[in-house]
Amino acid sequence: MPSFKIPRVLFLLPLSLLAGCNMVLLNPSGDIAAQQGRLIVISTVLMLLIIVPVIAMTLFFAWKYRQSNKEATYSPDWDHSTQLELAIWGAPLLIIIALGALTWISTHTLDPYRPLARIDAQRPIPADTKPLVVEVVALDWKWLFLYPEQGIATVNELAAPVDRPIQFKITSSTVMNSFFIPALAGQIYAMAGMETKLHAVINEPGEYEGFSANYSGAGFSGMRFKFHGLNDADFDKWVQSNKAAGSELTRGAYLQLEKPSERDPVRRFATVAPGLYDAILNRCVEANRMCMKDMMAIDANGGQGVPGAFNVASMDAATRARQGLAPGVELGRARTYVGAMCSVNDPVDAFPLSVPAANQPL
Repeated sequence: MPSFKIPRVLFLLPLSLLAGCNMVLLNPSGDIAAQQGRLIVISTVLMLLIIVPVIAMTLFFAWKYRQSNKEATYSPDWDHSTQLELAIWGAPLLIIIALGALTWISTHTLDPYRPLARIDAQRPIPADTKPLVVEVVALDWKWLFLYPEQGIATVNELAAPVDRPIQFKITSSTVMNSFFIPALAGQIYAMAGMETKLHAVINEPGEYEGFSANYSGAGFSGMRFKFHGLNDADFDKWVQSNKAAGSELTRGAYLQLEKPSERDPVRRFATVAPGLYDAILNRCVEANRMCMKDMMAIDANGGQGVPGAFNVASMDAATRARQGLAPGVELGRARTYVGAMCSVNDPVDAFPLSVPAANQPL
């Protein structure tokens, strides 16, 4: 009978299929991502302690007790073994206990809202270390990064010093997205009118990939950016280059930037309008628009009614067009909204336009 040899190339095929894979999740450059990678490996190994023996025994018993093996013991009346029951139930129970304890500890240790306690496994964070604050806004379909300490902003480019803790404050302009830099830390959602937080640190200089991990519409596939891990001197140069080459990010410029666009190039802003991120978060970038935090504060105090309301306005044509609303008048009259109310932050006329009398209908 002629011998059959398997071509050597078939053994290399699985490796060639994996040659283009980036194992960044298991070989990251940030301490938080490294801890998450180890958690994945340890959890997988613990589960394989059960899976591998079960698969091996399945194959073994199928072979040993095959119909043609007349020497195998045949015991049709056997129904119980205490030792076997202990092994079948005891081993998985111990694995589940170990996984549960590991998950509980890791969930609290790697909580994205929890400030970092260390730079890496060998270095705790010095007591006087101040984290770099980066305010992140997910737009359609691009990323806006605001640096309040440095007074700059960028689109689709992010940078941070190596070994300095980073505090991300994350929100969205419209639909939900997911902020994810695999080499730095796990993903966290960006939602309109809400702020999520992420603490992380990059331990090695380099250029890393960042993207949205949550489908958000037509331009989702191009919603990517570069994250640069830089030493302190290079980070200072990066900040100065943004100041020198950037434009001004006013509220009006933000409203133009907010419009949907795909595969946007990197943009730089040398200055940022005061309070812009807070206005984005509270949905009041446009002039004559009350912020959500003021609405909630008023509601928490029981409301103020008509006497406390002022600056009643109609939505302008540009805003209606930007929000996709039809121009014109609904139900025979222009729709109005309250642009401001007396609040703790604005007890008098912050917008001294048309203030209706207490008995004037709105």
